[in-house]
Parts: sequence; structure tokens; C-alpha cells
Amino acid sequence: MSKYLIGQLSDIDPKGSRTIVVHNLEIALFRLSDGEIFAVENKCPHKGGALSEGMVCGGKVHCPLHDWKIDLQTGNVHEPDDGCVNTYEVEVDRTNGSIYVTI
Repeated sequence: MSKYLIGQLSDIDPKGSRTIVVHNLEIALFRLSDGEIFAVENKCPHKGGALSEGMVCGGKVHCPLHDWKIDLQTGNVHEPDDGCVNTYEVEVDRTNGSIYVTI
């Protein structure tokens, strides 16, 4: 596993998202209202919808294509649907706002 500097906390609006690409892997970053940052594979397991374009409610992102709900912490799809996406460890350096993702 490797840790990558992928941006600054100020790059992602509160309650916003951002897409990054690391080694041809597209990752969606989400900043929740409490400031926590989550990183997940930017591809719904159902039809490949871009999760970065989905709406976040609580700790879940809703796929913009068919409203599948995906837990941002575990990557698991909520019932009655089934599946999962990869999640990535995020570290924020609170002294300078740097965001790191471990892949």
C-alpha cells in the first residue's frame, strides 16, 4: 500500500465531493458536514454510475443512476440491493490541511 498527497481540505467544499485519479484509479472524495472525509471507488457496482455525482445523506452516497445507497465507511450497498465498492483510508493533516489517501 502507498500513501498519496491528493490535495488540500480547502479543495473540497463542506458537503461536497471531488474526483481524483491515482494510477488510473478514479476515486470519489466526500466531505461530510462534520468535516470527515471519505474516499471510495467512483463507480457504482450496479451500472457503473459516477458516485461523485450522487447525493450524500448521512454516511451514505446515493448512486445518481438508480439510487442505490452505498455506505461511505464500508463500501457496502444497502439492502435490498447487493454489492460493494472499494474504500480507501483517508488521513487529513489538521496542521496544514493536506489530504492523503492510502491505496
